[in-house]
Amino acid sequence: QPLPSALDSEHTLVLAFGAPRFADEPIALAELADAFPKAIKLGCSTSGEIHGAEVHDASLSVAVARFDHTRLRRARAAVTTSAGSHAAGVDLARQLADDDLRAVFVLSDGLHVNGTSLVEGLTAALPTSVSITGGLAGGGTRFKRTWVFDGEPPQPGQICAVGFYGERVRVGHGCEHGWGEFGPPRRVTRSHGNVLYELDGKPALQLYKTYLGELASGLPGTALLFPLAIWRHEQDAQHLVRTILAIDEAEQSMTFAGDMPEGSFARLMRSTNDKLIDSAGVAAERASAGAAAGPSLVACVSCGGRRLLLGERTDEEIETVTGATQRAAHVGFYSYGEIAPAAGGCGGELHNQTMTVTVISEA
Repeated sequence: QPLPSALDSEHTLVLAFGAPRFADEPIALAELADAFPKAIKLGCSTSGEIHGAEVHDASLSVAVARFDHTRLRRARAAVTTSAGSHAAGVDLARQLADDDLRAVFVLSDGLHVNGTSLVEGLTAALPTSVSITGGLAGGGTRFKRTWVFDGEPPQPGQICAVGFYGERVRVGHGCEHGWGEFGPPRRVTRSHGNVLYELDGKPALQLYKTYLGELASGLPGTALLFPLAIWRHEQDAQHLVRTILAIDEAEQSMTFAGDMPEGSFARLMRSTNDKLIDSAGVAAERASAGAAAGPSLVACVSCGGRRLLLGERTDEEIETVTGATQRAAHVGFYSYGEIAPAAGGCGGELHNQTMTVTVISEA
């Protein structure tokens, strides 16, 4: 089927989510860029591509949406180490800032960017009324390489975003994780950014392995099955989910997709298939609550760890979202980190092991 190049315009958004191999075989992405030279193009590598109500591997999932009343603007930043993540977020916000900015959708390298710092940089430089959603590129359970695409050849170390402007655009968002906590809470006694060294004064990796038992031999991949909940104060009701990207046997440390602040509390988490599937429906219902009556574009960003746990039932998670969002085109990906405002919140937060749903429509 030919690409719908007649939809190309400055008010057109092209989202493309593809397998890691497209960095080495960028022909399809180049054809996409050539077909839509005027459009805002945005995409990344995945741990599974979402298309409609299905999940695929080794594919490219694309959505093309042309708006009637909404202005779009692209922003781009590059990072070489995670230390530059906050500055990159501020840079993106400055590129996008305008009086009628309503929402930002951002896609980031999944391995070289500290997602927490990136989102903090964005939120610090944007009004609290601007919602921030998106995610960190995925790359399966190998954690070797990710890429981001914005019309140029896909590259690692990139962060790209699109801003939505105007009174007519409606961007709804929802997130829910479905994980439950177990085991004793432990205090983060030594960390640096997103690297965790000690819990309760003990080597973090050693302590984590005691809980995993025989599954410890499969780290860091098996860590997707047992993320950590973190919270800053004992009385906090809202806990964020963090998952491991890498381990260091020599340092006995674990690197996470987001910050693990010293003095915060951490606790192991686990879930069941039914709870994960149900939580996806909750996220979709929240996101679609404020949608306009017309057609919508739905972008799902879910965690690769959820897919690992769901196995053959992964499609059910996506079917739950499509069932809750009517008159919509669905696209998305499985990620190394999800970005959305916390339930009932504004701005944005980095999540792990969470289903996040963004619904975009026009009034």
